[in-house]
Amino acid sequence: MRALAPNLPPCPSALAPMQDVTDHAFMRLISQKGAPDFFMTEYFRVYAGSRPEAHILECIERNETGRPIIAQLLGHDIENLVATIRALETRPIAGIDLNLGCPAPKVYRKNVGGGLLSDLGRIKEILTALRENYTGHLSIKTRVGFENADDFERLLDIVEASGIDMFTLHARSVRALYRGAVDYEKIARAATRLTNIRVVANGDITSAAKAAWVRAHTNCTGVMIGRSALRNPWIFRQIRELSEGSRVFEPTLADVHAYVHEIWEQLSNARHPESVRLGRVKKFLNFVGQSIDAHGNFLKAMRTTKNARELFDVCEAHLGVANAPLPFATEPFAGVIARPNC
Repeated sequence: MRALAPNLPPCPSALAPMQDVTDHAFMRLISQKGAPDFFMTEYFRVYAGSRPEAHILECIERNETGRPIIAQLLGHDIENLVATIRALETRPIAGIDLNLGCPAPKVYRKNVGGGLLSDLGRIKEILTALRENYTGHLSIKTRVGFENADDFERLLDIVEASGIDMFTLHARSVRALYRGAVDYEKIARAATRLTNIRVVANGDITSAAKAAWVRAHTNCTGVMIGRSALRNPWIFRQIRELSEGSRVFEPTLADVHAYVHEIWEQLSNARHPESVRLGRVKKFLNFVGQSIDAHGNFLKAMRTTKNARELFDVCEAHLGVANAPLPFATEPFAGVIARPNC
């Protein structure tokens, strides 16, 4: 099995690729809170005549995290996928990942991302060609199936024979989106079958304790975390501290208050209109708010704000001096639901 990067821990953690979220600025901010063991870019869209997008290349070329970055591709045409790999392998990447799990209808309807799970024969052809044309670290990020998990064993057969190095599994179907329970038994099955391939678990890994449980229960190699890292940017630090048996950092609402200001300053573009910046910040705060109060009062107030002054007034009321010493909840409060597109 090829090494992902020198000195990679045996049970790595990773930030999941999230389109329009995990950009250069967010990777930098996360690394300041306690970086994961590796990052993965947003997907490069691959089609006839496409070129790697400049804003995603920025993550690779200006990597300030101290961690390796894997370039993720989204596409189905073998010739164009290989051409894109050729363009990327001159860059400082730790490997190539193929997106086989994106559940957005506008993506899978083009027979890319999660849409390819409806054509396992095509997946086999693509993986065979990529392995023949790329000797570096090759991985896929996928789901258990398109409509359901009926063909999951066949998918594992293809992966096992493909010669890839890492298999990240979000254990829901594409159709399930982010609803319903994650089937961790499928991750355990993959870990049992794919003995020569790193198996990374993804889906509802909400805390360091949950990450430890998933590792123990599934025997996976590592965990990949997306939405929970938006809510709790210290989660990778906490995972590392828990695994090392050291004291686990416990953020307070004062830490969260500072994080909100960092989101505004570092993750929203000061050149954009205030309304655009506000929408960008609210996307993050819809997740952060899941651990601020059990009744969702912060979220309700935050969602109604119409400008930066109102937003920061809400933050001061809920996260300011009066509440600063209170703990930030380790897990999301039950019933407090994120609506990132509000």
